[in-house]
Amino acid sequence: MTERIEGHGGELALAALRAYGVREMFTLSGGHVFPIYDAAHKTDFPIYDVRHEQSAVFAAEAVAKLQRRPGLAVLTAGPGVTNGISGLTSAYFNASPVLVLGGRAPQFRWGSGSLQEMDHLPLVAPVTKHAETVFSTDDIPRAVTAALTAALTPHRGPVFLDFPLEAVFSVSDAELPAPPGIAPIEPDPDEVTRAAALIASAARPVIIAGSDVYAGDAVDALRAAAEALQVPVFTNGMGRGALPPEHPLAFAKARRVALKGADVVVVVGTPLDFRLSFGDFGDAKVVHVVDAPSHRAGHVQPAAAPAGDLRLILTAFAEHHGDRADHTDWIAGLRTAEDAAKARDAEEMAAETDPIRPARIYGELHKVLDRDAITIGDGGDFVSYAGRYLEPAQPGTWLDPGPYGCLGTGMGYAMGARVSHPDRQICVLMGDGAAGFSLMDVESLARQRLPVVIVVGNNGIWGLEKHPMRAMYGYDVAADLQPELRYDQVVSALGGAGETVAKAADLEPALRRAFDAGVPYLVNVLTDPTDAYPRSSNLA
Repeated sequence: MTERIEGHGGELALAALRAYGVREMFTLSGGHVFPIYDAAHKTDFPIYDVRHEQSAVFAAEAVAKLQRRPGLAVLTAGPGVTNGISGLTSAYFNASPVLVLGGRAPQFRWGSGSLQEMDHLPLVAPVTKHAETVFSTDDIPRAVTAALTAALTPHRGPVFLDFPLEAVFSVSDAELPAPPGIAPIEPDPDEVTRAAALIASAARPVIIAGSDVYAGDAVDALRAAAEALQVPVFTNGMGRGALPPEHPLAFAKARRVALKGADVVVVVGTPLDFRLSFGDFGDAKVVHVVDAPSHRAGHVQPAAAPAGDLRLILTAFAEHHGDRADHTDWIAGLRTAEDAAKARDAEEMAAETDPIRPARIYGELHKVLDRDAITIGDGGDFVSYAGRYLEPAQPGTWLDPGPYGCLGTGMGYAMGARVSHPDRQICVLMGDGAAGFSLMDVESLARQRLPVVIVVGNNGIWGLEKHPMRAMYGYDVAADLQPELRYDQVVSALGGAGETVAKAADLEPALRRAFDAGVPYLVNVLTDPTDAYPRSSNLA
C-alpha cells in the first residue's frame, strides 16, 4: 500500500524515515542538507548536532544497537561524509542498521569543481550493505525505503544515500511506499536438528552468545535453549547480560577453563574472529549459529552451522527431544572455577594501592551502577579491564566498539544512549588515549542538556601499545601521553564538570558526585602506568 505526498526532497526523505520508526537525527550542520533540517524543524523532529561527524554516526549506531531500529546520521557533502566513514565501518562490523544521508554537489555542474564535489560511493560501498546516489527528487522515498529494508534484513548493517543539491532542494510529488515486512529467514531444519543433537549429546558443551542474540531479539530464546539443554553460557558484545550474573548457567570468569575442556563449543550470533581464537578450540567440535547464510565463517569447517532467524533456531534447540547427556558435573566444575576467579577479582577490585590500579575503579563502579545502567567502553587497555570486571545484569546495557576496535565512539555512543534512555545512568569508560578522539563533543552533550558520566583511566600512556612494544623490542616509541593531564578541566571548560582522583579511597564519593551532577561529569582517575592487562597477542 502506498500514499502520495508532495514536498521538497528533505520532506520526502523524512516522511519515508518516519515510516520506519526513525525518531531523531544526528548531524553536523552543512548547507548541502538544509532541506532535511527544514523538514525536521517544521515537524518538531529532534535534531542533535555534534562537533565531529564521526560522533553523529556513532550516536546513530548507539540508537540502532540499543533500540534495535534504524539510527540516522545526516552529513554534508565531501569531508562531512569522509569524516563519518570510521563510524560507518564500525556499524558494518557490528551489523548495526544505520542510515547515513549525505549531501552531494549538484549533478548539473558535475565535473566543474563545485564546493566539496566528490563521488562518495566508491569510498562507502565496501562498508555498507547498500549505497546509492538518488538523482531524482521523486525517487527519494523509494530509495529511503529500499535502503532501510536492506539495513534491517539479516545480516543487518549500515546503508548510505546521497542527494545531489538539486534533488534535495527541489519540490515534487512522489509515492511513499509502506515498509515491507521483513520475513524471518527460515533455517534448514536438518541442520538445526544436527546441531541440537550435537549439543544435547555432548559431555562438556559451552555456549558463547554475541551481539546478534540481542539485535535479533533472541535473548529469551537463548535462555530457554540453555535451560532446556543445561549448557553453560558465556557472552560477548551486546550478548552480555543475556543471562543475569546470578543465573545458574551464566558464566564470565571461567571461559579459558571452559574452552580448554569443552567437547562442543556453540557460538551463537557472533563471528569466529580474533576474539574467539578464529574458531579454533582444539579438539572441540564447533557449532556456529548465524542469522543469515552470508555470515557463515569461510575459514572454519564447523560440525554444524544453522543459519537463519536466531529465535527460530534457539527455540528449536530448546524443544529438541533426542537423547541428552548429563551435564551436572561439567557445570559444577565450571562453577568452582568461576567462584575461584570471582574471589581473585574481588581482591583485585578492593586493592589499596598507590597509584590506583584499574581493577579498583571497577570495584567502586560496582557499588554505584544501577542494574539497568548503560556502560560504554571506549579505549584499549583500560576497557579490557571493564570486560573482565564488569558483568552487565541486563541485556542491551553494554556498548563497545566491537571487532573493528575503532576508538572515538565514546561521546557519540553516550549521546545515542542518553537519547534512548533519558532516565538511566550512562557511564562512559574511557582510556586517556581515547579521550583525544571525541572529548570535544562533551560540548555537544552539555549544550543539549544530555548528562553522562565519563570515567577516564589516566595512566599517561598508550597501554595497549607501550607494554607489548617493550616486550617485543626492549623499547617503545610513540606510546607516551602527558602524565596526569587534567581531562576534568577540559570537560569543565566545555560546560560540564569533573575532578581528578589520585587516591583509591576517594573513588566512590567522586563517582556518586558524578552521577548526581546533572551535567556531563568526568572523573579523571590517575592510574598505575606499570599495570598491564594480561593478554595474548592479537597481531595475527
